[in-house]
Amino acid sequence: MALDGIFLNFTVQELAAEIIGDKVEKIHQPSREELVFHLRGRGGAKKLLLSIRANSPRIHITEHPPENPSVPPMFCMLMRKRLANATVTDIRQLELDRIIYIDFSAVNEIGDRVKLTLSIEIMAKYSNIILIYGDQKIVDSMKRVDLSQSAVRQILPGFPYSPPPPQNKLNILTHSVENIMAVMESYPTKNVSSAILNTLQGASPLTCRELAGIYDSIPVEELNDDGLDYIQKRIENLKQTPEASCAKPYILKDETGKPVDFSFMKIEQYGNKYTVEEMPTFSRLLDEFYFECDRIERTRQKSHDLIKLLNSLISRTAKKINLQKAELEKCADREKLRISAELINANLYRLEKGAPFYDLENYYDNNNPIRIKADPSKSPAANAQKYFKEYRKAKTAETMLRGLIDDGKQSLAYLESVADCLERASTQADIEEIRNELVSCGYIKNKQKKPSKQQKMSPPMEYRTSDGFKVLVGRNNTQNDKLSLKTASKNDMWLHTQKFPGSHVIIVSDNREISDEAIVEAAEIAAYHSKARDAKLVPVDYTLVKNLKKPQGAPPGKVIYHIYYSVNVTPNRDKIAKMEVKI
Repeated sequence: MALDGIFLNFTVQELAAEIIGDKVEKIHQPSREELVFHLRGRGGAKKLLLSIRANSPRIHITEHPPENPSVPPMFCMLMRKRLANATVTDIRQLELDRIIYIDFSAVNEIGDRVKLTLSIEIMAKYSNIILIYGDQKIVDSMKRVDLSQSAVRQILPGFPYSPPPPQNKLNILTHSVENIMAVMESYPTKNVSSAILNTLQGASPLTCRELAGIYDSIPVEELNDDGLDYIQKRIENLKQTPEASCAKPYILKDETGKPVDFSFMKIEQYGNKYTVEEMPTFSRLLDEFYFECDRIERTRQKSHDLIKLLNSLISRTAKKINLQKAELEKCADREKLRISAELINANLYRLEKGAPFYDLENYYDNNNPIRIKADPSKSPAANAQKYFKEYRKAKTAETMLRGLIDDGKQSLAYLESVADCLERASTQADIEEIRNELVSCGYIKNKQKKPSKQQKMSPPMEYRTSDGFKVLVGRNNTQNDKLSLKTASKNDMWLHTQKFPGSHVIIVSDNREISDEAIVEAAEIAAYHSKARDAKLVPVDYTLVKNLKKPQGAPPGKVIYHIYYSVNVTPNRDKIAKMEVKI
């Protein structure tokens, strides 16, 4: 769901209690659409994330700050110059619109205390962060808007600041329920939820559908008195929620634990399809809801070239395999060539040169008649040799094609495993390790003329089962090889998803007997760190490390095993997050 103004109202109230009075220690700009303020105050250190990403604009305290670039962007440098060591004096919302103002008390170049305001405008692709001087003059913005982009509102340094044009909607905090109902009824042909959406300021489609309840899809003009009373009571309840500040952060999750929606009130419109979980704070809710999708988006931006390369290689390899399979099918008729050659040789005494075909008895098929095509310019013996030559060629081609297809399938499986690792990469270091792996395998040319210093490989991810076993997870194929073939001892347990690309997972035995519970939990971890992480039932193989073998010449991450057991699991991200050990 989009972050609506009513939900934002409670988030701002929560932030006001947390950050007013805090001092700005650091400012980072992880991407061109994100800012992170490192604040410190009586409540300790905290990180305030401001995002204007088109698909996830928001503001909240975060426990998952994005990775910072090595060189800060110009806007970040400006923010540091103006707001470093500043104190947060206020945070407020423009009515129930998605516009937040954070006031700072800062010191300018000559040592005078000045007021600076940061405007965070949450408006999908038009979202922006604007720094304003005390007299409403724009210092600069994350996105500059000139006359060619908007004739209504320009956002440029030195221009006067004005908020976005207001929508013609009613603020539930300042308008009566009767007034709201009257405006809603002025949209007679719209269904109830759409009419509410056009009436209420700061209400998302999800909230409006919840208010409409059982009358969601009914046109307003068809509402009877009972229906109107039903809607009015629901709007009265909603009006009391922000007035009494009694809202709670609720997140909706599917059966795998993946967040699918959120709200400031309990959502009933989905029935039992999703579970509703109350979160401790609004910031914690937003942090969890957007973390995974933002991580994937950041990875895509940072590794765009690798993703494009891998997609091209995967597509090209799959196409090549299909062509080779088609060629192999043609080779299946090679026995007909051999039979034709032998039948011609057996009947040379009765055949003459110049015939376009030979009608012979096929002694391989109960002497049934067979017509064999011939080259009139060649003798029967030459035609027989021609068929023998085509037969040998087809036989050789079949042998070669089977080998090429097997090699192609192995390459395709490897490339798909790399693509899966890249999709799950969370840091720039993870992406660079995958890039180096592709260089070492010859898929990418090494552009560095001089050998660079050997980069230290990231440690494997670590988890702890409920009964205390350490579980290690490889981040990429190179690390998978090292983890399974060098780090793990022979009595440790190895796990991997069956028929899906994924990470190698090791249960460290520490000379103990590994419990069934630990195996199931480690299998859930293996399923989560694989291509099948969103599947409902994932088969996972497990075996002792001593049963693993590395085929000669196999690509990184490829091992074989013949002794194993399997277990079917459903990965639950909440459960797995609780088992993770932060390194």
